[in-house]
Order: sequence, then C-alpha cells, then structure tokens
Amino acid sequence: MSSTGTRTGVTVRVPAKVNVRLAVGGARPDGYHDLANVFLAVSLYDEVTAVRSPGGVRVSCSGPDAPQVPLDSTNLAARAAEALAARHGIAPDVHLHIAKDIPVAGGMAGGSADGAAALLACDTLWGLSTPRDELLALCAELGSDVPFSLLGGAALGTGRGEHLTPLPVGGDFHWVFAVADGGLSTPAVYAEFDRLTAGTAVPPPVATPALLEALRTGDPTALAATLANDLQPAALSLRPSLAATLTTGTTAGALAALVSGSGPTTAFLVKDPEAAQSVATALLQSGTCRTARVATSPAEGAVVVGAPPRQS
Repeated sequence: MSSTGTRTGVTVRVPAKVNVRLAVGGARPDGYHDLANVFLAVSLYDEVTAVRSPGGVRVSCSGPDAPQVPLDSTNLAARAAEALAARHGIAPDVHLHIAKDIPVAGGMAGGSADGAAALLACDTLWGLSTPRDELLALCAELGSDVPFSLLGGAALGTGRGEHLTPLPVGGDFHWVFAVADGGLSTPAVYAEFDRLTAGTAVPPPVATPALLEALRTGDPTALAATLANDLQPAALSLRPSLAATLTTGTTAGALAALVSGSGPTTAFLVKDPEAAQSVATALLQSGTCRTARVATSPAEGAVVVGAPPRQS
C-alpha cells in the first residue's frame, strides 16, 4: 500500500494524565504488573508536528525540558511513526517536532502522549485513515499508557493499563502539579515496589466504587477521599524529598495530594481555581519543587489542531 496524502504538515495536541487511582498487583511472569489504573487527562499539553521529510524518521524537540528528550529511535514518537509505516507498508519518511510542555520523566505520561500524537499526526499526514481500534492496538504495542493518551477524558485501564474502559465524569476537577528536579525511572519505581512488597500477599488491583462515583458526580471532596497510588511508597523511598512537597501542598489547602504515577511529579486536587493559585504559590515559595503548574480535568485526548488542506 502506498501513501496517498499530500498534506505538508500536521500538528496534534495531546494531554498529560494524572492517575487518581493506581492499584498495582504483584509482578506477573512477564515482568509486568496487573493494574487498576484510573486515568484522568489534564490540561497540560505537548504538540507534535509531522512534516514530510525523506530519509526516515527524524525527531526534534523544543520547550523547557527539551534537553532531556531523546531524539533517537528510543523516542516513542519515532517508534510510533515507524510502527504505523510498517503496518501500511510505506516508508516512514517524516520529521516529527515535539513542542514539549508536559514534564519529562514526571509520571504524567509525556513520552506516551508524544507516541499517541505522532501516530495520529502521521496517520493524517500520510492519508491512511487507519481505523480507531487499529490505532489503539498500535498504541498498546508502544506502551501501557499510550492508548489513554489517544483516548483522553477519563478511563479505567486494566491488564498492564492498556485495556481501557471510558468513565463518565460529571464536572471539572482542578489540580496543581509540582514538578520536581530530575526524573524517576518507571522501571526503577516498580522494582522498588517489588522490593517493598516482597514476602507479602499483594491483593488484586481494583478501582473502588466510591472513586468511580466521585468522578461520575464531579464531586472534588469525594474524589479527594478516594485518591490513592500504590506506587507512592516506592517513589518516596527513592525520592524522600517528595514528602515535603506533599505536606506543603496539603498545608496550603489542597483537598488531597499524591505522587502522579511513578513520580516524581506530585499532584494536588483543589476545590476551585482560586485554591489552585493559592496552592501553586505556596509550593513555589516553599522551594520544594522546580515549578508548579495549574490544570483542569478531564481534557480531550489527542486531536489534530493544525493540518493544511490537501494540495491538488
């Protein structure tokens, strides 16, 4: 099959995520863990622009954390373009530029977001019209969090997080994200989880009905009472300084606080936009984080925001 599109460039916007419930089961024989992972997409975004370019995949990046982003074949955006091209039997001739605004290695699925955005951008650029379920299957091959980055909104992820069930959300939730210096390796955090739970019976992962009901009704106080992350003890073990960040945010008025995913970004659920600004200011003044970002959820998944018309 050959590419039929003649677009000159396509830009896709894709959101970060926060895990409002990350329940982790014991290690499986394949090294993964079964999860009950309740995702919420939040209004911090990367943008990935795909432009036709001969000679295979090339990746560039701009933004505050750009030096931390790999530009070789390990980048999930590059892998996504190569996987989509292989699926359709075409050459992966594309330049991908990532405008990076999601924290890098921060537990907010920034790399996964770029993979999902690159898939959608290349599919549009190359005029492939790949069915949605096939795009989601390609996402799952790329990584556990990539399918949700394409979907957005809210969803329960099971298996290793890639099997998604969309969830209803009854209103907007307001967040502050405290970005730490440096990153945390997701495999290292899971390895520490295994170390901390060695010799104990790890229960099967579940998403509590109370949490799902809090999302459905849009009740931030009820949601705050149900937030939980089974990876948080492991992240705090590897980065003890995060405890001070969590305490600062709750002292400043956050309804609840938790490590986002595998960290080291910490997430603070707040009552309203005014509380978000107050908590963000307190976090910045405390010196316990590099920066603080205000966001809302749920947010739309990967979406084309710029695509020139086809040339005749």
